Amino acid sequence: MYNSVDELQAALNEQDYIAERGLSVAIYLALKTGKPLFLEGDAGVGKTEIAKVLSAALATDLIRLQCYEGLDVNTAVYEWNYAGQILHLRVMEGALGRVDTDRRHSPDTEGLAREAMEDELFSERFLLKRPLLQAIEQSRDGRAPVLLIDELDRSDEEFEAYLLELLSDFQVSIPELGTIAATAPPAVVVTSNRTREIHDALKRRCLYYWIDYPHFHKELQIVERKAPDVPPMLARQVTAFIQDMRSMELFKRPGIAETLDWTAALIALDQNELSLETVQDTLGVILKYQDDVEMLDPTTIQNMIDRANVEAQRA
Repeated sequence: MYNSVDELQAALNEQDYIAERGLSVAIYLALKTGKPLFLEGDAGVGKTEIAKVLSAALATDLIRLQCYEGLDVNTAVYEWNYAGQILHLRVMEGALGRVDTDRRHSPDTEGLAREAMEDELFSERFLLKRPLLQAIEQSRDGRAPVLLIDELDRSDEEFEAYLLELLSDFQVSIPELGTIAATAPPAVVVTSNRTREIHDALKRRCLYYWIDYPHFHKELQIVERKAPDVPPMLARQVTAFIQDMRSMELFKRPGIAETLDWTAALIALDQNELSLETVQDTLGVILKYQDDVEMLDPTTIQNMIDRANVEAQRA
């Protein structure tokens, strides 16, 4: 555990994650208080990456629950291995049948055998542990992981309601086995792209932070850190071009992930500077909707390149 915000921020920086002071404070307080960290922001701004670098910085496991419509307890917490139980039941019934034909065994022996069989059917041997239960069990072993509940806004409200108890008490009730509680809470990161509003009751259980698109100099740092082979002029041009593109009325503005993907594509094409032809050829790396692509006609692209060159010369 880190003793100061500066120490945590330095650790994140060592993992190639450039976090502003406010985000570092939010992460530090979440670790100190044991509260989940709730991150909102547009897709591609680096919310999921925080959980990944945090697990690396803490030298602990990352357990990820990817949310989607229809997600339920069986997928997120636990379910029984019904196929294994049926197979085990048939094997045990065969064994009991042999006991029935053996007069050396008393009815008491048969009864005990049946009870043992029933107890074994609902033991941990046949319990399939899903991400939420895995996180709680690892916390009981003294090696609390980082639990990432990713894109919660994609799940149904019923599942969101189930999380209320879990994020409050960090325990799971299994009728056949009892209650399994974490000794120390895992470090929980909950993300949302805000495709729908998350209920206030869940937000109250978390520390909240909004992650916005980075400013020019921060994004340039990210590009240079994540793509060390990029020519300096190209790195500045790419960053300025993407920053300019985000000011347009696009259906989906490019995130940091698209910036890095585009940089990697330009490096693969042995480009040192942006050109009209190269941008036109690689627009599909940045933009994912045809309506957005059609907004960037050759004249618009050339004007954006000219502005990017001016900004690159200043940087």
